[in-house]
Amino acid sequence: MTSSISTEDSKAALRGEAAARRDALPAAIRRAAAEAIAARGFPLPIAQGTTVSGFMPMKSEINPLPLLRKLADAGARLALPVVTGRGQPLVMRAWRFGEPLGCGVWGIREPTPEAPQIDPEILLVPLLAFDRAGYRLGYGGGYYDRTIAGLRARRPVTAIGIAFAAQEVAKVPTTPRDARLDLVLTEREVIDFRGR
Repeated sequence: MTSSISTEDSKAALRGEAAARRDALPAAIRRAAAEAIAARGFPLPIAQGTTVSGFMPMKSEINPLPLLRKLADAGARLALPVVTGRGQPLVMRAWRFGEPLGCGVWGIREPTPEAPQIDPEILLVPLLAFDRAGYRLGYGGGYYDRTIAGLRARRPVTAIGIAFAAQEVAKVPTTPRDARLDLVLTEREVIDFRGR
């Protein structure tokens, strides 16, 4: 019990530090980073109809929309997450650029309830921090950990963190429920954890 509490305390402390570091990045640097990720070749093949779930950025998160637009132009079918309830995995709903979005939990823009639910083959994941072992630190709700685990139980899915290079830390504190990423994309590099 003590180690679990100390891990959660470590995560909480790291969340505050990581959010402050990310918030300190100037807006121009954040924009340039998003464009750099989109401009680079994507590390996975995108066949016509490949389903990619992204996210709408909140606060100072990196903006995945330039990358999502590039993937859509390459033939990807897009989806965005919807929070259905505390302790529940996210539901991914189909979305295309130009389609209206509703306002979900925490004010996050999300597809409307009429949009079909789909299981993505590629999942782009936001984060506060990541390490070279493939672990990410989120906001603490466990939504993406449950979602990745649920998707992987049904079909192969590649989970890709999207981040600023400044969000890398030496080690993310983990528990058995933390889902490992397959790759992380930053403005500087593609970090591939597959086969490790």
